[in-house]
Amino acid sequence: MESNFYAMLSRMKLIQRWSLMRNSQTENISEHSLEVSILAHALAIISRERLGKQTNAEKVALIGIYHDAPEIITGDMPTPIKYFNEEIKDAFKNVEMVAAQRLLGMLPDDLRNHYEEYFFPREGDRYEWKLVKAADKLSALIKCIDERKTGNTEFLSAEKSLVQILKDMELEEVNIFMEEFLPAYYKTLDELN
Repeated sequence: MESNFYAMLSRMKLIQRWSLMRNSQTENISEHSLEVSILAHALAIISRERLGKQTNAEKVALIGIYHDAPEIITGDMPTPIKYFNEEIKDAFKNVEMVAAQRLLGMLPDDLRNHYEEYFFPREGDRYEWKLVKAADKLSALIKCIDERKTGNTEFLSAEKSLVQILKDMELEEVNIFMEEFLPAYYKTLDELN
């Protein structure tokens, strides 16, 4: 049986993010998903090592890799539109679910069950998905920081909003990351060395 699943995933690099904003450097969902995966993995390790929680860091990283895969079909909906009101938000969640089911439907039956948990939360996985959501917001914040460093003020409002959203998540892992690791994103390459 021929399958289109992996070929479709390779198209993540064609879906641009931040379409309503002036960007000094473009970002696609493939790049974004890698960063989210790295950040989610870090949050899960912090959760396990610093907070003593039984968090599966590898699973969290994989959820991060696939978290925006449905956007191959839906495109990247700008946040102001996606969250304009509850009706639009709920409708878009349904569209994303249908897109995820369509993607998974491209896999042979014997492989599909190995991917479902990375596309749909299962009972008991809510915390891992919450860490990925936090990593997604951290990635967006890092994009805002990068844009500001280039002199682009287009992202200042988004940056302020994202800092508040991350604080409101009340995740100790996020607080630790923001205190210990986020300041480095404001540095130049010379300062990092």
